[in-house]
Amino acid sequence: MIDEAQKIKYIRIAGIIALAGNIILAGEKLFFGIYAHSMALLGDGIDSTSDVVIAIVTLVISGIIARPEDKKHPWGHRRAESIATMILSFVIFYCGAQLAITSIQRLASGNIADETSMLAIIASVISIAGKTLLALTQHHYGKKAESTMIKANAENMKSDIMLSSSVLVGLGISRLFKIPVLDPIVALLVGLWVVKNGIMLFLDITMELTDGIDDPSLYERLFNAVTSVPGAKNPHKARIRKLASVYDVDLDFEVDPEMSVYDAHELSEQVEDAIRKEIPEVYDVQIHVEPLGSDEHQPKEGFGVSPKALEHKIG
Repeated sequence: MIDEAQKIKYIRIAGIIALAGNIILAGEKLFFGIYAHSMALLGDGIDSTSDVVIAIVTLVISGIIARPEDKKHPWGHRRAESIATMILSFVIFYCGAQLAITSIQRLASGNIADETSMLAIIASVISIAGKTLLALTQHHYGKKAESTMIKANAENMKSDIMLSSSVLVGLGISRLFKIPVLDPIVALLVGLWVVKNGIMLFLDITMELTDGIDDPSLYERLFNAVTSVPGAKNPHKARIRKLASVYDVDLDFEVDPEMSVYDAHELSEQVEDAIRKEIPEVYDVQIHVEPLGSDEHQPKEGFGVSPKALEHKIG
């Protein structure tokens, strides 16, 4: 698991690179989009402007999550990264929706340029090259920092490459075959693509913020880790929640009723070590030890996951 100071360092480096790169690309596309009267290129520039906002938020959040735990935030400030990702999903959605609406209005009014400018095509080529470089750097630092926010930004930039490529193809066809109406049509498709990305990002981060886990294999790995320790029986009432790039784990397991408190505590330490070895991203583990067989005689609470629940496809 990465050291917290290193994580913050990588997030800040990624944020600075993304900020500088997107400011240049957004400025280039907005300028040539307006100058060449290209709605598609202008839409691509608006998308890059949202990336500038993302980069600024990334830098701000890197300072927040670096703060140590306190009495008001005993789990630290990691969820700030998740909240920032939620905000970014709204920004992305808004930019895409505005572009789609403007494109529809342009098509309805018939206010379309007579010819697709070569400058718009050149600007798209530059955009693709720049976005490719940015996507590679964001992926690199997202992996090193184990940051969901940076990884999400890297995926967003991969989408931007496809988006800019689509714009380039549309502009090329429009100029080659003298079909200028393709420009606002491509812009509309770009807007819908951006809206889709915003919705998908919103759905992903909502799962985290509602303490949901959509990967049952995490529970399988957790139960395997517990049962790998001799003396640890029947893991149940397990709950895993995600805190940005780490996991918080609660679970019960059973031991021999004759075991001393001291030995049960030592066994719990071994179980925690096994869990951390199996799932290195674990931040904290809360364990409750019960005497063997007690789970069968207790009322069934409506929370937690057991191995039997996995067989019935939890979630």
